[in-house]
Amino acid sequence: MSSSEKTFSDLGLSESLLRSLDDLGYEKPTPIQSASIEPLMAGKDILGQAQTGTGKTGAFALPLLNSCNPKLNAPQILVLAPTRELAVQVAEAFNSYAKHMKGFHVLPIYGGQSMGQQLQHLKRGPQVIVGTPGRVMDHMRRGTLKLDSLKALVLDEADEMLKMGFIDDIEWVLDHKPAGSQLALFSATMPEQIKRVASKHLNDPTYISIAASHTTVESIEQCFVQVSQHNKLEALVRVLEVENTEGIIIFVRTRNSCVELAEKLEARGYASSPLHGDMNQQARERAVDQLKKGKLDIIIATDVAARGLDVERIGHVINYDIPYDTEAYVHRIGRTGRAGRQGMAILFVTHREMRMLRTIERATNSRIAPMSVPSPEIVAEKRLSRLGEQVAKTLSGDLDFMKEAVAELCNQLEVDTDLLAAALLHKVQEERPLQLPAMQERVRDGRDKRRDGRDGGRRMPQNMGTAESLKDNPDVKMCRYLIEVGRDNKVGVGNIVGAIANEANIDSRYIGQIHLYDAVTTVDLPDSMPKEVLQHLKKVRVCGRQLNIREAGEQAITDNNSRPPRRRSGGGNDRRGNGGGERRGNDRNRSNRSGGEQRRPRRPKQES
Repeated sequence: MSSSEKTFSDLGLSESLLRSLDDLGYEKPTPIQSASIEPLMAGKDILGQAQTGTGKTGAFALPLLNSCNPKLNAPQILVLAPTRELAVQVAEAFNSYAKHMKGFHVLPIYGGQSMGQQLQHLKRGPQVIVGTPGRVMDHMRRGTLKLDSLKALVLDEADEMLKMGFIDDIEWVLDHKPAGSQLALFSATMPEQIKRVASKHLNDPTYISIAASHTTVESIEQCFVQVSQHNKLEALVRVLEVENTEGIIIFVRTRNSCVELAEKLEARGYASSPLHGDMNQQARERAVDQLKKGKLDIIIATDVAARGLDVERIGHVINYDIPYDTEAYVHRIGRTGRAGRQGMAILFVTHREMRMLRTIERATNSRIAPMSVPSPEIVAEKRLSRLGEQVAKTLSGDLDFMKEAVAELCNQLEVDTDLLAAALLHKVQEERPLQLPAMQERVRDGRDKRRDGRDGGRRMPQNMGTAESLKDNPDVKMCRYLIEVGRDNKVGVGNIVGAIANEANIDSRYIGQIHLYDAVTTVDLPDSMPKEVLQHLKKVRVCGRQLNIREAGEQAITDNNSRPPRRRSGGGNDRRGNGGGERRGNDRNRSNRSGGEQRRPRRPKQES
């Protein structure tokens, strides 16, 4: 039987450790664990070359715990890690593995944490210390961390500690460890300085190498989206809507970008949080903990802040900003697809960054496939599907009271159940509309085709159509009218029906089709309405806006979402939504203006 085929029980681990592994759902060791556990249990030094995410924490934690004495309240294992995040995660792993070891304690120590709190915990005599080099040195110099009982010392991600300038600190700690204590060094790469440290301090080590191509990249589906810089946010939102995933890390280059993108996603209803180096440690730990527990779905991170981040829920890594080098890219996407799990990495690339994309492909020896930005129709379909799933769960409950409420509302509003259902559905989806506005930016070609709301979107329809006959009263001649209030004003169908029925004294049965747009709404009403009724409806307010009702074929008198300069009223948004979307040449009722105002009609904009 080869080492790769061995089970954890075959490796000779204690019963308590095997119980913990069973609780965690671990079935078999990873290649780095199979190769490392036996020599470490035999007391040998280890030089391991493996990428992050290969299961190397278990590779050194399990065999060292196997020989740890929980009854001895003194540090027996010391692990040096490059970052606070990695130190915390390694400590958590030790705790998970030692779940059934009575009297066991592990303590993470790092800068930014209360020194008094650390001193208090050190006095209790934890068996395992996991810390960053600077804080470990500090405690050793103070005499608050003594290594007299140390059995093993581990250097985790040694090359990262080298990059961060910790090499001298590492040498100092190694010089002060007890003679005869075991040493394990793990590093993704082997630069000369790391080789020198290994040669000086390791005693006849067992060398283990796990190829990166079999650990980090091959388990991750990689794709890229070519998009202009100013269209990235729109592309990101559409991708987030369509992809099925629990946890996501989005990488950006700077702290400012991190905070800004988190705020924009929060404003769009996504549970997200920034993670950058300038955040205090408590805030960073809280964000990671929320992601682990499912209280948070998205972390927007910089490279430094995400070092050592290992959360099982992470199914996607999105490179919102392309990294400057290939090593950073591999490190980023290594946050997903961990220890054999499948993951997906999406890279946003501008036209000028395509050369860097090819460089990354060569470095990772993998092809990064192109990915199209989901269309508004696909996004709408996905949102509707999710809503359907939620409704399906609700259908299994007790809905008797709700049925009575629906009947009462239909009777009160004098509408059919299908119209009421549509109004309620509209209310439910207001924060995240099922249908994306048609005037959104064209993501693929980067061209901004918005023309002040006159490009056929929902803000102002190009063709408002003709009135439809009433189902129950087909003999009543109908006329399509336009009112200057729409979705932007948070108006619903019920608001419009109520206002017209009450103010014009029209039975709701004679109010026909209503079509909501961003800035305006069309409503079908009986063609025989008296002029004085129309004049009154012009002044009626809905959601703080005057209706300014007119026949849909008439030229606009004012901008759809603005007020005439001489009129004193609140709520003007100065959004323009008429122009090319209205039919020309029909000015027969321009004289019927509310209050007799003398306003010059806007000249229709020439279509290009």
